[in-house]
Amino acid sequence: MENEVQRQIAANESAFRDVNEGIARGQWPGEQDRPASFRCECARLGCNELVDLSPREYDRIRSNSRWFLVLPGHELAEAEKVVDTGDGYLIVEKTDEAGRAAEKADRGNE
Repeated sequence: MENEVQRQIAANESAFRDVNEGIARGQWPGEQDRPASFRCECARLGCNELVDLSPREYDRIRSNSRWFLVLPGHELAEAEKVVDTGDGYLIVEKTDEAGRAAEKADRGNE
């Protein structure tokens, strides 16, 4: 897969991650373990599917700039690998240029 395509995928998915960070921040104190609906952070155009997990679980995924939350079957083997599974979701890690672009996008949000 071309580097430019990988960079674009990472940029798109980073935008979805920004939405999910807002969801996590919007929880009341003490609600870190209550399920909330987070957006799938996959590269599929038009995907607007939701994943239920707790903000604490989402924070664990966000602890690594290269990790993203996706539904099973939404992983993109050309730019990421599955590193963990949860109840109804996968955690994928961006590789190669997509990984570098995800790290750069994450640093830009600090």
